[in-house]
Amino acid sequence: MCGIVGYLDKTGKNSARLGPTLLLMLTALGRRGPDSAGVAIYAPRADDAQVLRVKLGNGGDFAARAAEVARRVGAMAAIQDQSQDEEYLKLVIGFEGDPKRLQAQIEGIGPDVEVISFGTALDLVKQVGSPRALDHRFHLEHATGTHAIAHTRLSTESRIDLSHSQPFWAHGSLDLATVHNGHITNYHKLRRLYEQRGVRFYTENDSEIIGIYLAEMLASGLSLEQAMRSSIKFFDGSFSYLAATANELGFAKDPFSLKPLIVAESDQFVAIATEEVALHAVAGEVVPTWEPPAGSVQCWPVPAGQASARVQPRSSALA
Repeated sequence: MCGIVGYLDKTGKNSARLGPTLLLMLTALGRRGPDSAGVAIYAPRADDAQVLRVKLGNGGDFAARAAEVARRVGAMAAIQDQSQDEEYLKLVIGFEGDPKRLQAQIEGIGPDVEVISFGTALDLVKQVGSPRALDHRFHLEHATGTHAIAHTRLSTESRIDLSHSQPFWAHGSLDLATVHNGHITNYHKLRRLYEQRGVRFYTENDSEIIGIYLAEMLASGLSLEQAMRSSIKFFDGSFSYLAATANELGFAKDPFSLKPLIVAESDQFVAIATEEVALHAVAGEVVPTWEPPAGSVQCWPVPAGQASARVQPRSSALA
C-alpha cells in the first residue's frame, strides 16, 4: 500500500527543482502511506566531496555521539562541513578509501548508530510522519538536482521508525538507493543465506534486501539495468520498485504485474509513480501516461554535464 515516486530531469539545465516536484507527488499519494516519508535526491557536487548522513541512535546524548562520529571519520577522511539536527548528523567529506571500512568505523560506536546514506551525489533524508513534516524539517522545497526517488509508507509488517523508513541506501555501495511497494515473499530465505555470508541487515523490512542484491550485482560487473532484470527472477512476490545511482534512474515490476506503476515521459522529464494522480500533480493531463507490462525493467541515464546542486535546508535544520 506504500507510495513510490521517481523523477528525472532530461533537460540538462542543472537546476531542476526536485524538492517541490517530489512533495507534490508524495502528497498526492499521501493516503497510501501516513507512517513515514523520505527522499533520495541526486545532485553531483563540483568539489568531488561526498555527503555522509548518520543516524546517531534511538536516544541518549546525540551531541556526544556526533563528536565521536566526527573523531572517527576525521581519522580517515577530511571533514569539510558538519551539521547536526537531533539524531541526524551530516558530514561533507573528502574520502578515497573503502566506504565499507568507513561505515564500519562509524557503526562500531553502538548497535543503534547507522550510516543512512553515503554518496558523491546522493543526499537522503527520511523520518516518521508525512511528506509535509519532512519538508518542514529539511526545507525540501528548495532542493535541486538531477533526479530523485521518494517513498511514503504504510507499515504492514515491520515497526515504524527512521531506520525502517524508505528510501533505503544500499549499505556500503556509494549512491545506490531504492524504494519499494509490495512484498518480497522469499525474503526470509534470502536473508538467511545472506546472513550466513556475513551480510548485516539493519531492519525487518523485506524491502531492504533489494539494495543488498543490486549492490552485489553491480559489484560483479553488471549494469544497473542488467542487475534489475536479474532481480525479477531472484525475488518472489508482488512488487514494484525504483532504483537510482548517481548516473541512472530505473524501475522494475514483478512478473505478474501485481503492484501498480505508471510512467509519464516527455522531452523534459521522466516521472514514475504508484498512481497516475501523482503524475498529474506535476505534469497535468497533457503528458500521456503508460503502465509498464509485467516483468518489465527500464532505466534512464542522467544527462551528461549536470553541475553541482544540493538540498538546501533551513539554518535550524541540517546544513
